[in-house]
Formats: sequence, structure tokens, C-alpha cells
Amino acid sequence: MIFQAFRQIPARFRVIRRRAYTTPSAQHSIYISNSTNPYFNLTFEDWLFRHKAPEEPLLLIYRDDPCVIIGRNQNPWKEVNFKALRERPGIPFIRRRSGGGTVYHDLGNTNFSIHLPREEFDRHATAQVVLRAVRSLGIDARVNDRNDICVAYKIVNKRAYHHGTMLISSRLDTLGDLLRTTKDTMITRGVASVRSPVCNLQQYCRELTHDTFTNAVVLAFQNEYGITSPAQVVDETDELRHVEYIRKGLEELPSWDWAYGQTPEFTYTVYHNFAWGRVTADIHSKHGIINTCKLSISDTRLEDFAVDALTELGQTLEGKRYGFLGDLPGAREHAGPRRDILTWIKEIIET
Repeated sequence: MIFQAFRQIPARFRVIRRRAYTTPSAQHSIYISNSTNPYFNLTFEDWLFRHKAPEEPLLLIYRDDPCVIIGRNQNPWKEVNFKALRERPGIPFIRRRSGGGTVYHDLGNTNFSIHLPREEFDRHATAQVVLRAVRSLGIDARVNDRNDICVAYKIVNKRAYHHGTMLISSRLDTLGDLLRTTKDTMITRGVASVRSPVCNLQQYCRELTHDTFTNAVVLAFQNEYGITSPAQVVDETDELRHVEYIRKGLEELPSWDWAYGQTPEFTYTVYHNFAWGRVTADIHSKHGIINTCKLSISDTRLEDFAVDALTELGQTLEGKRYGFLGDLPGAREHAGPRRDILTWIKEIIET
């Protein structure tokens, strides 16, 4: 997108009437979540998608505490820099239930989700709704061939939705660190993200806030779909959290089975040059479990390291959770090729 600066936010976007909302209902058309819990917001989004009348449009707007969100069919080890993630305690990665690419969320960006009947669903058209909201604030923005305003979508039966992230004052340094990976030899059957340059809207307008952007999107949505009712403010209440569908979703999203176990099949070929030779590892994984790890040595100075020893080393990894190897037999023994290989393998699999 291309942005142009502006001096003042139009007054009509500074305040918008909102109605308090605390009880479970999908009877409204516009929802603004007060929660910044990404597990709740993603689950509430999916609950609305499943329970809203399929013939009616719906808008959800929310912000999240810092987190990395990957698409339903993505490989987290291909998308996320886990070494950088571990250096920032408290920032989780979460697999959402819709497709699309990987994004970084924090309180400096605003997330929007537009739900429509399937026969009316058009990614370009929904991108235009948000585009008109941005332009109404005085910013000359454009949508490229990939509809870059929107980053993900989901289609089920008679309903579909588009959602995206608008960077307002996000930590772009953290975004870059967490999403910067170099695993070119990791080949996955999942969907790889397309890297794109990004910037914050506040770079062009210091006055822009989450509230002003939210109000502009609400007004553009109301105008586009002829909606006259006010936005409904959603609080993360115990009542909502105990709705059966939402309760199960809140339990599922952080679980290993969902976050890692849903990872599509992938292979990863890596090598390392040790002082005593070059080792190549061909790793195959499916659903987050290591199926095989084939090791080979070339250019070696070793005379007594047998091929069957390499086979045995690879077999010690089979059936283990990729990324969660724990203690491996031989990894702490006295210096030697076995310890060298296992230490190396553990490092590349857990980062």
C-alpha cells in the first residue's frame, strides 16, 4: 500500500455510539471486542462465524496482546523464528482456524474480520471496504494484486469471512525478528507466507489511533451493507468463556495437538561441517512427529564410525515430537561424533 500524510482526523470519526454487550448472542452485525486475549478473540471470531445467520453480514474488530498468528495450514517451524520467540517470554504463537499467512499482533495494530454469505464473498470487495475507511481518514491507500489489506480468509458451507491486520503503531522490530526465518531447505505441503514490506499508519499520521481507525471501518461497513444498528462492545466475561463452543476453543488453541499436531507433512534437509567430517540429515515429519531422520557422513576423517551407528542415531529421533526432543541418550556423553551430531540435531530441530 501507498500512504500519504494528512494533518487532522475528520471529526465524524472521533466518537461512535456503541452499545454494551456481555451476553452470548450472534444477533448483531458489528462487534468490537474489549478483550486483548488472542485466544479469546480468535475463538469468539470462530463462534460468530459458526452461529451468525448465514445471510447477514458481520464485522468484528479487536486487538491482541503480543503474539504470532499462523494460518490453519502452515508450518510453524517454517514461519516462526522460535529462537527469537523464546527470547521474548510471554509472546505465544497461535494457529488460527482460517487459512492465510503469518502475522504479528500487538496493541499497536487493529484486526478486522468481515463475514458474508458465501455467494456474496469477494476478497477484493471486502478489501475495498477497509480501503474506503483508510481513505476517509485522509490517507491515499491502494490495494495491490494480492489484496494485501486482507491477509486471511475462511469459507465453510454458506458462509465466508475475510480478516486482516492494520498496523497503526506496532513494534515493527519485534515483528521482523519473530517472522524472520531462513529455512529454505524445509519443504512443506502447507501454505508458505509471502513476505511483504510493511509500515505503521502513524508514520504518516501521528493522530491516528485504534479508536479512530475502528470508527472509520465501522462507518464504511455500515454504509456498504446498509446497517443502521450501533456497534456492540464485547467483554470477555465468564458467561462468554463458559459457552460450550468457546470453552472448548479456548482449551484447544494452546494445546500441542492443535498448535503443532496440525502441521502439514514436511521434509528438512540440513548439513553441518564438523572438524572430523560433514554430516547431512534428511528429516521427514508429519503432524508434528518425526517419522524418519536419515544421517550420512562425507569428507570424513573417521575410520571407525560405522554406517549402522548413523542409522541408530537417526532412529533415536523417530516418533519424537519435532521441536520438543528433550534429553537424548548420548547427547551429554564425553566429546565425540555421537555427541556432536545429537547436539547439532537438537539445535536445528528446536529452533
